Amino acid sequence: MELYYSFSVLIVLASLFAYINYRVLKLPSTIGIMVIAIIVSVTLVASGDNFLPKTTSHLTALVHSFDFTEVLMGAMLNFLLFAGGIHINIKDLKEQFGPVVIFSTVGVIISTFAVGFGVYYLLPLVGVQMPLIYCIVFGALISPTDPVAVLSILKQAKVSKSLETKVAGESLFNDGMAVVVFTVVLQIAIGKEIDLNVENIGLLLLREAGGGLLLGVLLGYSASRAMRVVDDYIISVLITLSVVMGGYLIAHEMHISAPLAMVAAGLFMGNFSESFKMKSETQDYLIKFWELIDEIMNAVLFLFIGFELLLIKDLNEYLVAGGICILIVLLARWVAIFVPTKFMAFKYRFSPQTVKVLVWGGIRGGVSIALALSIPINEYSQIIISITYCVVVFSIIVQGLTIAKVANPKKIATEEKILEEEIH
Repeated sequence: MELYYSFSVLIVLASLFAYINYRVLKLPSTIGIMVIAIIVSVTLVASGDNFLPKTTSHLTALVHSFDFTEVLMGAMLNFLLFAGGIHINIKDLKEQFGPVVIFSTVGVIISTFAVGFGVYYLLPLVGVQMPLIYCIVFGALISPTDPVAVLSILKQAKVSKSLETKVAGESLFNDGMAVVVFTVVLQIAIGKEIDLNVENIGLLLLREAGGGLLLGVLLGYSASRAMRVVDDYIISVLITLSVVMGGYLIAHEMHISAPLAMVAAGLFMGNFSESFKMKSETQDYLIKFWELIDEIMNAVLFLFIGFELLLIKDLNEYLVAGGICILIVLLARWVAIFVPTKFMAFKYRFSPQTVKVLVWGGIRGGVSIALALSIPINEYSQIIISITYCVVVFSIIVQGLTIAKVANPKKIATEEKILEEEIH
């Protein structure tokens, strides 16, 4: 009953904030919900004890009652990644396969260490010090991008399909990679003995990433065949739900990457309807159902992010450090995009405008906060949570609201046309 009560309150608040945003703020839905939640949180923190003490205590208790890391990483992320995968065209992804893989692997590693060393050398200037290993932990958790807010804006801006696929594809795959890197670095930070030779790291990546992708393909194939036999939209919706929920349980038991399994399953099931001759009615219901799930999950997720402010007690102490980290993360993102593009220049061409959109469109979100909250409580955990929150809020609000202006579709199209002419 307690869980039902908590979710009921969150859904009611999400719908109320979405309505207020639609009528008043007129921001993209998810960003608007988060902004209103932050305004409410700041107001309650600033005057809650004098103005609305009961509301403040109830809302804080509600946020405390949720294990944000478990709720997001164990449930919501699986739905979001499956929904993202099911809407991506596999043909478009194949064309951009090289950049997507490089950005979501090499790019994540470059970003992790660039952020880590930047934080290690610059934060002491404002009186905030952490060991290098914890700086790299922060680098790992802040490196995965979350384009939930930016993708809808990119579509409205009508950028090229290739650029949209690069941004979407990278975000779907880099979550899994970043979680693996974060797990390894965190184990070192908290003193667990692990053998860091090339063979062990390779086996870990193969088990986590390879196992997750293989499980996803098997789930997608099995579910698609079952849906072909019945071809009923109600049963088909239930089957896709079982893939996400049951797939997570299997991945968790096998200690492999559930996020990558969901991406693979979503991609498989979203792109094999023609060969399985699914009825258009069934396909239409499936697409609309997962669009709805995606919107609901995102609304609740961004509401969570806004209300997480209630749990961060010392945020004021680290606002300057957070501002420095914003600059470090943006610079590291540029390095993580620019360096791989130069190495891929022999096969793929990237215009300056494309690089700019990839850098500014690298929005951080709930995954980073969830990973920060999963760090065992110690003298550095509160610092990491605070600076992570600063980066995520800036990223979602500032980058999310300005990416449409940065993504100049005419300029991108012109530059891409020139590059095509140079290649041919």
